[in-house]
Amino acid sequence: MASGVLGQQALNATTNTTVYTTPADTVAYANINVVNINATPVFVRVALAVGATPLAAEYIEYEAEIAGYGVLERTGVVLNAAKRVVAYSSSANVSVAVYGVEESTV
Repeated sequence: MASGVLGQQALNATTNTTVYTTPADTVAYANINVVNINATPVFVRVALAVGATPLAAEYIEYEAEIAGYGVLERTGVVLNAAKRVVAYSSSANVSVAVYGVEESTV
């Protein structure tokens, strides 16, 4: 059972990026932080997706604005096996961290 930081990525502009994928036979209890390292606002998307390209219904944030040097935090996110946290930003210099606990379901 892993705990702590489950995944971290620096995002490229306008590109879907898988930050974390829940292992098979596992459930994850996670928090997601998206940090804008720019002085100007950015727009971000966060999805809990089956694949690398999220479907419309999989987004939990869509075009959410993060102020310069700001943060977006989602807590208490539960991910079943094989679910991915996929993030997207309108600009570079945005980082995403997923941290929490994984628990075996077998």
